[in-house]
Order: sequence, then structure tokens, then C-alpha cells
Amino acid sequence: MSQRFHKTAVASQHISGAGIRSMAIISNQARSMINFRGPLIRAMAAQGVRVYALAPDFDAQSEQAIAKLGAKPVRYSLDRAGMRPFRDLLDMLRLARLLRRLKPDASFGYFIKPVIYGSLAAWLAGVPHRFAMVAGLGYVFIPPAGKERLNRHLLRGIVSGLYRIAFGRCERVFFQNDDDLGHFVSRGHLAEKKALNVHGTGVYLDQYAYAPLPSGDTPPIFLLVARLLQEKGVYEFVDAARLVKSRYPDARFVLLGGLDDNPGSLTQDTVLSWVQEGVVEWPGAVADVRPWLTASSVFVLPSWREGLPRSTTEALATGRAIVTTDVPGCRDTVEEGVNGFLVPVRDPEALADAMIRFIEQPELCVTMGRESRHMAEERFDVHKINRHILTAMGIATDREGV
Repeated sequence: MSQRFHKTAVASQHISGAGIRSMAIISNQARSMINFRGPLIRAMAAQGVRVYALAPDFDAQSEQAIAKLGAKPVRYSLDRAGMRPFRDLLDMLRLARLLRRLKPDASFGYFIKPVIYGSLAAWLAGVPHRFAMVAGLGYVFIPPAGKERLNRHLLRGIVSGLYRIAFGRCERVFFQNDDDLGHFVSRGHLAEKKALNVHGTGVYLDQYAYAPLPSGDTPPIFLLVARLLQEKGVYEFVDAARLVKSRYPDARFVLLGGLDDNPGSLTQDTVLSWVQEGVVEWPGAVADVRPWLTASSVFVLPSWREGLPRSTTEALATGRAIVTTDVPGCRDTVEEGVNGFLVPVRDPEALADAMIRFIEQPELCVTMGRESRHMAEERFDVHKINRHILTAMGIATDREGV
């Protein structure tokens, strides 16, 4: 495990953000902004901050959803896929021109390109206060295998250098776990006084209420909620399911999530072949995961690396025991042997062994599930996290709605 940096207490130290009345939140995808930054947008608006929500792919439906949160949707140009330096530079200059016109008091970028190019554009535009959030380091920082090693190493060096330049223009950089924060601070890419771990995006504890486990007469259900990407550990989940079902054929494994345009996405044919084999059930992507969490016995996420997975925090709030990997982000959601088990990454055998423990000792689902709910209340309450972020920005949190 990497060196741990504990920076949560720094939130009480206001930086020079007093007087922020308008904020440009810069994202690479409108839907992501709604799903993952919606509570923060609502909290900012509740404090009287005028929020400009910038994304490259707004449509009528997402514009309406953003407006309901209290923000003004604004389109801007961004190439989400890959690294094309000339296109990225042009987009950054266009964004700087847009920010000069909007004249926000502050900017807040998250995801790799909005953090890097958004922060630099805000600096060029003279935006007084600039913030960023690293919501996970992504596939570039996942240790590669085989022929990819050299290319990935070079790409990681380029991205790290760009992060360092962007961080130098930010007043505060938020992280979702200590490992990611420590990665940049220990290498001198970010001053420690600027870094703050806020422990994810948070979960609405009232919307994701504690739910009793399914009847003990029903077969155990192991649920994975994720985009269908190889780095989410989907292959390991399926391989582990085969191992478990060879001993306990009644056990059920539900894969909840849609296909993606990411290079690491699975194909529909692959997933359907697993369904036909009888190893997993695949309802696809759903609008509301709560009924599926309630129907599950144990939540499983064998991801290769995360920021802090919201799907897991939702499972914690619902009161489900967790099996996840001992990697950045994931390990922050489990106290080993208390509310679940940590397993080595890319190890289907260890994953299967952990799931079998719940089948052979079903009382663990109950006791660990209660501990999961307790963890959600203590660490991942969305209102606590939003107050943490706004306080660190110097935005008052004295009105209702935060």
C-alpha cells in the first residue's frame, strides 16, 4: 500500500475563495455531471452561487436536468478521446475565450482533460479562483502488462507532467482517496498544502436507505454494478462466478451495467455468451439501481483502480457486505473482516473464495451489512462531503440545502 496522506482536517482552513458568487464547473460529459456532480451543483446553488455547467455534449434532456439542479448549461468544445495535442490546444484556447465572456469568480474541473486544460484555460482567462478534482487516475495509471508497458509508461509521464503544470495554477486540488493524493504529493507534482481528500462524491443516505437482506430461503445473489469495461474487473467476476457455481450451482451473479465506447469496453456478443452459458444474469443498464441493491446479498467490485466508487458507497448505504480489490479507491470502502473482504486485483480464485465465505457463513451478510451502513453514515454522507468541499473553497455553508 502506498504512503497514506490524511488531509481531511485541512477543510476548515479557508483559502482565498471568499466572495465567490459564480462558478464554472467544467466536465467532459453532461450525463456524468448530472449523475456525479448533481448534489454539489445543488449545494452551490443553495448558497446563492451562480453555477455555469460546462460540457461538450448537452442535449435538450440534459440541459433541462442541469437547469433543475440550479445551473446554467453551457456547451464548449472538447475532444474526449485520446490525446491530440493540436486539437487539445485549440479547444483550450476556445475555452479560455468562453470563460472570459462568462467571467466566473471560480472554476472547478474534474476528469483528466477538464482538470488539465480547463484549469489552464481558466488561468489564461484570468479566472480568480481555480479548483480541480482528481476523481481517479484512470487506465493510464493502471500497471500494464506485456507490450503495453513502454507505451503506457511514456503516456503516464506525459500526463503526469501536464497534471503538474495544471496543479500549479490551482488553489486547491481535491482527491477521492489517499493513494491518488499521495501519488502526486510524494513526487513533487503538487504542494501538500493544496491537496485535500474528500472521500468521493457521497451518497444520499435517505434515498439509499438500509434495506433488509433477501429471505434466507433464496439463493445468494452477488451483484456487480459497473460500466462493462475490462478494468472494472468484469472478466474476473465472471471467472470467479464459474468457480463458485461449480460448487454452489444455485448461487446467482448479476452484472448490472451498459456497454461503453471506451477502448476497454466488452462486446455485446461476449456478455450474451456468458448469459447463454448461465454464469451471469445481465439486465443491462438501469435508471435506478436501488431495487437491485435491495435484492442482492453481497456487492462485488473487482476493479483494477478507482477514485472512490459511488456504486460501492450506494451498496454500503443499503447495508450490503462488500467484496472488492485491494487497490486505490476500492480499499477505502472496506475494513477487512468488518464490513467485507479485500482481495488481490485480477485474482478470480481469491474473489471466488471470498464470495464462498458468504455462502458458507450467511450470517456474515447480516453483520457485515450493518457495518457497511455504519461506514456510509460516518464517511460518505453526501451533505458532509459537500460541506467539506464548499468550506475548502471558501464558500459559506450557512443556508439550507447543503
